[in-house]
Amino acid sequence: MTLLIRPLLLGSSRHNQVEELIMPNPRFRFSLITIAITQLLAIGSNAFAQSQEQILQEVVVSASRSSKVDSSKVGGFIAINIQDTPLALNVFSASQLQDLRVRQTSDAMKFDASVSDAYNAVGYAEQFSIRGFTLDNSSSYRKDGFAIPGDASIPLENKERLEILKGISGLQSGFTTPGGIIHYVTKRPTNSLVRSTTLEASERGTLYGAVDLGGKTDDKQFGYRINAAIEKLRSYVKGADGERQFAGFAFNWQISPQALFQIDADYQHKSQISVPGFQLFDGKDLPRGIKADMMLNNQNWVKPVDTKSSNLGLRFEYQINQNWTTEIAANAHEFKRDDFTAFPYGCRAQELFPGYCANGDYDVYDYQSTGETKKLRGLQVIASGKFFTGEVQHRIAFGASSSQRRDYYGDYLYDYAGSSNVFHPVMVPQTAGKTGPVLLRRTDKERSVFVQDIVKLSDALDLHLGLRHLNVDRAQLGSPNFEQSYNLPNAALVLKATHSTNTYLSLSEGLEHGGVAPIGTSNENRMLDAGKSKQIEFGVKSAIDRDLNVSAAIFRITKPLEYTNATNMFVSAGEAEHRGLEIAAQGNLASNWMLGLSATALNARQNNTGDASIEGKRVTNVPNFKSTIYTDYALAAWPGTHLTASWQYSGSKSFSPDNKVTVPGFNVVNLGARYTTQIQGVVSTFRFDINNAFNKFYWRDVTQSLGGYLFPGAPRTYKISGQFDF
Repeated sequence: MTLLIRPLLLGSSRHNQVEELIMPNPRFRFSLITIAITQLLAIGSNAFAQSQEQILQEVVVSASRSSKVDSSKVGGFIAINIQDTPLALNVFSASQLQDLRVRQTSDAMKFDASVSDAYNAVGYAEQFSIRGFTLDNSSSYRKDGFAIPGDASIPLENKERLEILKGISGLQSGFTTPGGIIHYVTKRPTNSLVRSTTLEASERGTLYGAVDLGGKTDDKQFGYRINAAIEKLRSYVKGADGERQFAGFAFNWQISPQALFQIDADYQHKSQISVPGFQLFDGKDLPRGIKADMMLNNQNWVKPVDTKSSNLGLRFEYQINQNWTTEIAANAHEFKRDDFTAFPYGCRAQELFPGYCANGDYDVYDYQSTGETKKLRGLQVIASGKFFTGEVQHRIAFGASSSQRRDYYGDYLYDYAGSSNVFHPVMVPQTAGKTGPVLLRRTDKERSVFVQDIVKLSDALDLHLGLRHLNVDRAQLGSPNFEQSYNLPNAALVLKATHSTNTYLSLSEGLEHGGVAPIGTSNENRMLDAGKSKQIEFGVKSAIDRDLNVSAAIFRITKPLEYTNATNMFVSAGEAEHRGLEIAAQGNLASNWMLGLSATALNARQNNTGDASIEGKRVTNVPNFKSTIYTDYALAAWPGTHLTASWQYSGSKSFSPDNKVTVPGFNVVNLGARYTTQIQGVVSTFRFDINNAFNKFYWRDVTQSLGGYLFPGAPRTYKISGQFDF
């Protein structure tokens, strides 16, 4: 028989001086936040009493604070108005994240129909797909332009914006999967004082507290931003308990009117029992009788997945004159994980691998992988400006970047421990096996030069041109070294059809690392060559008025298809073709009514494979149609009171590659309310939410990763919070 061994998701971090400074001793974690909140209250009260300038804010009836972000660099290296970008982009501001009740990235992704879960297990890494393509944990998640590992929940407490670039991002990021990237923008010091604290309770007793402090000196030369959070995790899944601590700071030094130096650092520790998914009963039937709070990782010897991550970012900007600026930036990220799971896989009694027995029996494996470490370093230099050739204006940016990734891990333990049952758990003894020594297993080095030029051909027509030349040197233990150079072009035309409506047509190419043959295949651990992807996209963006924006895009993306063929060899053969239509709208329909919409129709197929069982079939875990509608309504009768709601729909999804097993679609409705008032001069916002208000059972994630697992969506859960701004 053949057993599928759980592959590693690698990461790294170590206790260094930054970590010791920010989180010196676990015994004082709760004390640290308690002291911070106490000081915040004291500072806020004293500042209010001593300053005549801090006038109480009037509570007015208005729609949700849009805090709309007008420009972004995530589409390239030049900050341009989002309305003028020739790509599909969704940006959440910090205030939007608060009002939409976003505590982690998964919460935000529910509001973009092009994003889906992709082995997004509670207590493990948050992992997603965009436009049907699974993101790469090593390159698709970015912080201030640099790649960071997506192997754990990325903290949002110190993030000013969360940006989703949909589609190929070869020009912007080099090596990434063709679905797109998720980009996190760090909070920076503000001109006015920030004194805010948030307290929250949810699920089965999850408790959360956070503080946000910021400001500048009187002469505006120095600025600071400090964020800290602590969380006691009590998931809706019984037994998936844990804890999280976070601290981060950002510092600005305005050296001169032309020169700005920025530094930021953060540290996060998270420890939580992870929640495995379910496999098909009898190897062919959807699991029955399942409840969303069921836990299969429930042996008495189970330990939590423990992750630590730290990040250090540096940036120096210099304005040469009114037309030209230069920038040099660097980022260092370290991640470390100890991974423990009583892992459910297969049924020996029926020789099912994968699959659970017809009666719900399953095999339990003692999985341990300790000391997984991932280190990423990045450096980028950019010059940007504008000039004229005759009467034609150019906005141009050019530069160079380099990055290095180093993965360390040892031989993991994956030993059979016994059998249990989904409905009647059985305690089995832990095995006596040990993990192997940690070694350097993989090294990636990337070096790039790039240029982007926005040519203003006329008042109504812009030409966007870009090119990245990329050299990659990749070494992985057990595979031949790989070194190659590539050119990744990007071109687009943007037509200003009216003063408020733009249309665009874009062509782009991307590049992603070749996959590594899974355990159990005939070419196990072999690394495939990098694969190029191509995209054509046509879109329309319109600002109906200052407060309402709508957009639509149609696209076609192709990439080499990787899979295990009938001879049990992991190969790159055939083509994945994803064609889709995206529609989005957000804004105020009235002064007291905000509405948002995101809808995606996607046809994702596997073509030219030579394998009749999958030829022309739907890509797994991707619905043909998905949509989200959300609204925020301010009640005139009760000033400061808002009612919120969202409706998420997903069509059916194929679970098996041959499309013989499909999970049904689902509808989920969420309800909430928000009330803002002033208590002794403190602007206080209270929020109450009911997620999955009708307690609908549904399969939210049906991935083929690790042999194929189905994850239920959360049942009805409640969340209550208070935010206090001084």
